Amino acid sequence: MLDAFYPQHKAAATWFEQHVNQPVRIGLPWPSLLAFLRIVTNPRIYASPLGIDDAWAQVEEWLALPNIWIPFPTDQHATVLGQLLQDTQANANLVPDAHLAALAIEHGLEVCTTDTDFARFSGCRWRNPLQVAS
Repeated sequence: MLDAFYPQHKAAATWFEQHVNQPVRIGLPWPSLLAFLRIVTNPRIYASPLGIDDAWAQVEEWLALPNIWIPFPTDQHATVLGQLLQDTQANANLVPDAHLAALAIEHGLEVCTTDTDFARFSGCRWRNPLQVAS
C-alpha cells in the first residue's frame, strides 16, 4: 500500500493488516471500500497513486479472505439511519458516517475508526484502534 500524508497511516495500515489476517469476522461495507478506492487512486493525495486495476485487486484480495464480509442494510436501515440523521442533525460529511453507524447498529458491529464523530451516534459502538488502552 501507499504511504499517506496522514501521520498515523503506518500504524493504521499495520493494525488493519493484522486484523484482516486474524480468524475474526470483519465487515467491510461498500462505502468504506469505495472510500479506499477514491483515496488511493487520487493524484491530489499521492504523487504516484495506484491505478484502478491495482487498487481493485487489493479490494478483491480482502474480499476473498474467509473472514471478510460486506454488511448490507437490513429492513430496518431506513428507520435506524433516519433516527441517527435526525438525532444528530447530520449534514455534509456526517451523513455517510451516519450510514456506516446505522449498518453497525443493525448488525451489532463495532466501528473501528479514528473519526471521533462516531461518538455522536447513539447506539453505535466504536473505538479508535490506534489509541492504547489504559
